Amino acid sequence: MLHGQLWRPLLVLAAIVLLLPWFIPTPYIFTILILIGIYSLITIGLSLLLGYAGQISLGHAAFFGIGAYVSGILTAKYAISPWLAMVIGVIVTWVISYAVGMAILRLKGHFLALATMAVNIIFYILILGLDEWTGGASGLVGIPGLSLFQLNLGQPLYFYFFVWSIVLVVIVFSTNIVRSSIGRVLRSIHDSEIATEMLGVNVAKYKVAIFSLSAVYASLAGSLYAHFISFIAPPSFYITFSILLLVMVMVGGVHSIWGAVLGTAIIMFLNEWIRYIGQTYFQISGQVEIVVYGFIIIVVMMFMPKGLVDVFERLWRKIASARIKEVEKRKIAAERGDLA
Repeated sequence: MLHGQLWRPLLVLAAIVLLLPWFIPTPYIFTILILIGIYSLITIGLSLLLGYAGQISLGHAAFFGIGAYVSGILTAKYAISPWLAMVIGVIVTWVISYAVGMAILRLKGHFLALATMAVNIIFYILILGLDEWTGGASGLVGIPGLSLFQLNLGQPLYFYFFVWSIVLVVIVFSTNIVRSSIGRVLRSIHDSEIATEMLGVNVAKYKVAIFSLSAVYASLAGSLYAHFISFIAPPSFYITFSILLLVMVMVGGVHSIWGAVLGTAIIMFLNEWIRYIGQTYFQISGQVEIVVYGFIIIVVMMFMPKGLVDVFERLWRKIASARIKEVEKRKIAAERGDLA
């Protein structure tokens, strides 16, 4: 169901998605736009988990990797249909995330963050060690692309529209969750778990459910990533990527689904700009971005605790308020003129 406050920004985003391909100067930037769509699926899930349920995760790169490797292994090594492989990847991720959530979501604060980080480390070690299936440090090659009704999604333009169509559907689905009774329970858990339990709500059930849902989003993104790139390797699923995802959500605004998409786009382009500047002008290579991420987190927490979406919303309200006052002044002036 599309609420009044949802369809307008949804139409704006759909228009932007449709028009952007006409203004993209290079295939490189086009690839970044596709990756923004893929990563937005993860950050939307993180927004539900962190912004609405109040549960932090520094391990979502692991669920992203599970989806990627399940799809990659089943299609590249066993010639299973990519669509079936993606479904299996989602199911496997849901089972693992549910089990993990039952075990670690009793923790709170930095203990929960460390536990989710440990999940990411364990997954990273496993994909390095199980090289017979995963390819180890060398990575997994030969992952086939997707096709839909004889349409080859291996072409970047088709894949771009396909990915962003999924993003739009996920936004609608997630926004309806937020506006439903489930969303109210999640916000209640975010404010006070103890008070929510006193109301007779099974807090653990809701926490595990939203954790699993966010993991499923990440798994779907991982499968799409694997079939788009056709090659996956362990560095793409290390803790640094989990931190990057968290930065994206914080910059956009943890309490907004739209903030997740906005933060993903901004950090992706900022990330590429930092890498270009560092390598071109300072001959710096390696994980320089992690230093910048730390700085960004400090700045956001100090000056924009609710993210850029909140800044834009306040600016829009000021503009709208100024317009209303101007209209009222004109009406008053016109009425005085009529009386005169």
